[in-house]
Amino acid sequence: MIFDEKLAIQTSKLLLQVNAIKLNIENPFTWSSGIKSPIYCDNRLILSYPKIRKFISNEIAKFIKTKIQKDFYVAGVATGSIAIGVLIAEILKKPFIYVRPEPKAHGAGKQIEGMILKKVPVVVIEDLISTGKSSLNAVEALQKNNIDVLGVFAIFSYGLEVAKINFEKANQKFYSLSDFSTLVDCSKKHIGFSQDDLEKVNNWKKSPTNWIV
Repeated sequence: MIFDEKLAIQTSKLLLQVNAIKLNIENPFTWSSGIKSPIYCDNRLILSYPKIRKFISNEIAKFIKTKIQKDFYVAGVATGSIAIGVLIAEILKKPFIYVRPEPKAHGAGKQIEGMILKKVPVVVIEDLISTGKSSLNAVEALQKNNIDVLGVFAIFSYGLEVAKINFEKANQKFYSLSDFSTLVDCSKKHIGFSQDDLEKVNNWKKSPTNWIV
């Protein structure tokens, strides 16, 4: 679910403003899961814009404070969410750790970097949620270390049904500052979506694994 409709619109406009959103229907982008998508969201670009990264980190931090009333600390999903996670942890005045996709093959072999605080739960920060696989991989790693996870908070979500199912199976909640539907609505004016483009993008959303250009 999104935090707030007005915030979702504002965030989508900012992502479009810095060209964090790429549209290519004829040559779609391939995700790590193998899914081909006509839209690619590169949230790392916001880090180069101080006012925008401040807005996004402030809004996520404010929302977390409204949802979590107990003590917690912040965990980022490597690598895309480390920087924004640190910014959010700084605003909240909370300790920060980050979670690798898998344990390091050298050194101490850690998957979780930073000081683990015993019996203190975490909120997980993610730059975007597609299928939910990377987020839930981080959640699983934290839980294996006896760390309770209070929820996943993202900048953007594609709003795919598979993500909803995966999070429900893991008994985890997730929230995003903006989402696919809001982005498409904003893109009509900013990118100049044609009606044909809009239909193709919405068809992809309905069935991304079976989508044909």
